Amino acid sequence: MTDSELVARAVDGDQDALTEVLRRVQDPVYRLALRMTGRAPDAEDATQEILIRVMTRLASFRGEAALVTWAYRIAVNHLINLRRQPPQELLTFDGYRQDLLDGLSAPRYTGPDADLLAEEIRLLCTQALLQCLDRPGRAAYVIGDVLRLSGGDAAWVLGVSPATYRKRLERARSQVRAALRGRCGLLDASAPCRCGKRANYAIAKGRIGPDVPMLATHPTRGAANAAAKLGRLRNVGELLRTHPDYAAPQSRTEAILALIRSGRYDDLLPDDVQRDTECGSAPA
Repeated sequence: MTDSELVARAVDGDQDALTEVLRRVQDPVYRLALRMTGRAPDAEDATQEILIRVMTRLASFRGEAALVTWAYRIAVNHLINLRRQPPQELLTFDGYRQDLLDGLSAPRYTGPDADLLAEEIRLLCTQALLQCLDRPGRAAYVIGDVLRLSGGDAAWVLGVSPATYRKRLERARSQVRAALRGRCGLLDASAPCRCGKRANYAIAKGRIGPDVPMLATHPTRGAANAAAKLGRLRNVGELLRTHPDYAAPQSRTEAILALIRSGRYDDLLPDDVQRDTECGSAPA
C-alpha cells in the first residue's frame, strides 16, 4: 500500500491504517530525536510528542514527500524548538576537544565487559559531538550526513532554501571535522584518544555505569555490524553512521493507540497540539 493510500485510510478512521502509519515512522523519528537530544529518555519523550503531532496533521499530508520524510519535517520543527535544554547542550567544541585528551593516562579498564564499555563510550562520544552544534546546524548535519536525505528533501524538511541548507551543512561538517582532528584514534591512527582507554575516566565522571550501558545495549531493529564498518572509516560522517538502527520503545506507541481506542485521545495531547486541533489548523 502506498503512503498516500495508507494515510487516506487512517484519516477516514481506519485504526489499523493509523497503527501502520505509526509503525512506519516511529523508528526513523526516534533515531532523529536521539541524535538531536543526545539522551534516550529525552528522545523517547520527544518521539511520543512528535507521533501525536503526526497523527493530528495527517489530513494535511499531500504526498509531496515520502511519509517518513514528511514526519521528519514535523519532527525537526519540534526538536529545534524544544523548550527544555538537556545538559549536553552546554557542550562546546573547545571543551569537547580538551575532554578527549583527559583521562588517557588512567589505567585501562580490565573489569567485566570491557569491550561493551568501550563501545558505549564510542556511541556516547559521537552523540556528545553532535550536541556541540547549535540546533539548526545539528538538524542539517543529522538530516544530511547521518540520515542521508537528498539535498532537496533535506532543505524541504528543514523548511529552508537549498542554498541555506548547503551552507548550514558545510559549516557543521567543518566543525565536527575540526573537533576530531588529531584526537580520535578511530579516524587517525596517530591520534591519542582510544575508546578503550577512557572507561575508568568515564566511570569516575559518572558518564557511564559498568552495569548499565545505555546505547551499547539499546534495542535495535535488525542486525548491526558496527565492527566491520569501523574497520573502513574514511570520514566523520561514516563514523557517525556506525550507530546501530535503534528501535523506538514500542510502549510509547502502544500508549498512544490505547488512548485513541479508549476515546480519551485529548488526555494525551500537549496543550499546543490541542489548540491546533481545536482551531482546525494543520501546519506542515
